[in-house]
Amino acid sequence: MTYDLFIGDYAYSSWSLRGWLLFRALGLKPQVHLVDFNKAGVAEQMPQAAPARTVPAMRTPDGTLVWDSLAMAEELHSRHPDGGLWPDDPAARGLGRSLACEMHSGFTALRGECPMNLRTAYRDVPLSDATKTDIARIETIWTHARERYSQHGPWLLGNYSIADIAFAPVAARFAGYDVTLSDVAQAYVDTHLSDTMFRQWRTMALVTGDTLPWYAKPFDTRPWPGPEPVPARPVDDGPAVNATCPFTGGTPRYFLEFEGRIFGFEN
Repeated sequence: MTYDLFIGDYAYSSWSLRGWLLFRALGLKPQVHLVDFNKAGVAEQMPQAAPARTVPAMRTPDGTLVWDSLAMAEELHSRHPDGGLWPDDPAARGLGRSLACEMHSGFTALRGECPMNLRTAYRDVPLSDATKTDIARIETIWTHARERYSQHGPWLLGNYSIADIAFAPVAARFAGYDVTLSDVAQAYVDTHLSDTMFRQWRTMALVTGDTLPWYAKPFDTRPWPGPEPVPARPVDDGPAVNATCPFTGGTPRYFLEFEGRIFGFEN
């Protein structure tokens, strides 16, 4: 048996991004069930996951249903203690849990004013004082963590952890809404934007589902500020250098050529 993972729209569901990153960080390949935000209500589309009524949610191999991204994170850490979701060092782990929990329960102004939208990026966005206060607080706690653990790596605690998964959608918001940040905070955002797992999720956001107009904002747009796409071209068939899709783990059905090699993808 394997895990089942219920997620929402790749482009807009910030909580789903967190749930998906948990499994990617562990190297696990769950059976993914996609809830379409442009159809019926979320709970209506996942009756097999009741009483969960939001995404993400997961069903463990033993049949236990866990919903809420923070609950999922801690449960997965308990079941896979050697997976690196939390550091072994108690001081780092305690700080990481504080960071993740503050993100989980706070920053409502930023969330409401700047919903995650991975299909576009805006420029010169006017922000409310409440959202600016949220941003200042996030910069404070990011800087605190980076000052303590920068020698161990580019993430909040040095190595990638649940704390970074919690703030991945915040990095996407800062990138998408043209937020001016300190050098330390901007470097941390850039680390997310360059991360392979984040880029895979955003790629799926660009090609899966509808563009939902209620997430649009009346601001001028700009190119997405992450790494520049590399040139590739579609081809009709393989053989591909990869046996399974790097995004989904499924059987490749679509192909592209890049630097003289052919790669396959499930969708």
